[in-house]
Amino acid sequence: MRRVTKIAAVVAVVSSLALAGCSRNDDATPSSGTDESSGTTSEEPAASGDLCKDATGDGPKVGLAFDVGGVGDLSFNDSAFAGLEKAVKELGATCTTGEAGQGEAESAREDRLRQMADAGMNPVIGVGFAYSESVNVVAPDYPEVNFAVIDGFDPDKEPNDNVAYLGFAEEQGSYLVGVAAAKKSKTGNIGFVGGVAMDLIKKFEAGYTAGAKSVNPKIKVQVKYIQESDLSGFGDPAGGKQAAAAEFEKGADVVYHAAGGSGAGVFEAATEADKWAIGVDSDQFLSAPADQQPHILTSMLKRVDVATFSMVESVADGTPLTSYTTYDLSKDGVGYAVSGGNVDDIVADLDAAKADIVSGKVKVPTVPK
Repeated sequence: MRRVTKIAAVVAVVSSLALAGCSRNDDATPSSGTDESSGTTSEEPAASGDLCKDATGDGPKVGLAFDVGGVGDLSFNDSAFAGLEKAVKELGATCTTGEAGQGEAESAREDRLRQMADAGMNPVIGVGFAYSESVNVVAPDYPEVNFAVIDGFDPDKEPNDNVAYLGFAEEQGSYLVGVAAAKKSKTGNIGFVGGVAMDLIKKFEAGYTAGAKSVNPKIKVQVKYIQESDLSGFGDPAGGKQAAAAEFEKGADVVYHAAGGSGAGVFEAATEADKWAIGVDSDQFLSAPADQQPHILTSMLKRVDVATFSMVESVADGTPLTSYTTYDLSKDGVGYAVSGGNVDDIVADLDAAKADIVSGKVKVPTVPK
């Protein structure tokens, strides 16, 4: 695989991982379990080190390299960890994990993946798109090891035979929460806050807007991005709060965020304005402070746990995933949360919208119009 400079630039900004081999000497790292009914992270912490050191099965040996924030983020990484927990429980997997650290060089990311492969891990899974280039560089040197990248892609469009890129139809889940926003809006004015104005996040915007307009074609959708290209937009709660507050001040009464850690500020703004916010990736109602929970309408679920478990299961079955796999509504890869009961009265509408997408009656756009 060839290196691609634009991806290298992204990887240079995003911090990489410090290997945390889960041997008997590992330190415990906080994480979250999974609510099996919804796939969302619960508030009961688990320990990454404890999980791996206590795993004694004879199933696949899994190397899981977490994204920025590591386990305990009650979001993207914990969802991947939940998939690993399921693999340990149901497939007898053993494991080694890595945890994100700020400012690490790209070469360290590659070294980490190599260490996992050298330790006999198979599959080796990178959590987050920033692992794409590193996996593309390392995988050819380990043809007998299966690699996967959550949200991964190969810019050269030449996937290595032992690499799987596990993506999601974020636009489909966002469409459903867009329906919810329009159903609950009393002003006909809603908002979207994105962390960074990149193609991946614009899928969230496109689906959300389409879902809202399917309910009310005249609805106003305000859109703000915290950063145009700087990945710090995913870790800026103050910026998220400022963006959401501006939308509330301009009449929005529901704001959906796809902004990572910046979403904490969106929830603060919604609470202070006495309006609705919509979370992303995991069921963020479960991790929100009590005073914010009444203002979280729902969350768009991105089932990283499903993708993680699916990859491990495919290796265990002897039919490892390769190339591109998209986890959409038909594969339970995306969805919406019901915690708090704030969408109970419109579940039938949301499920009808889901059925239309799964059947092909509705095709959700991936690019904002």
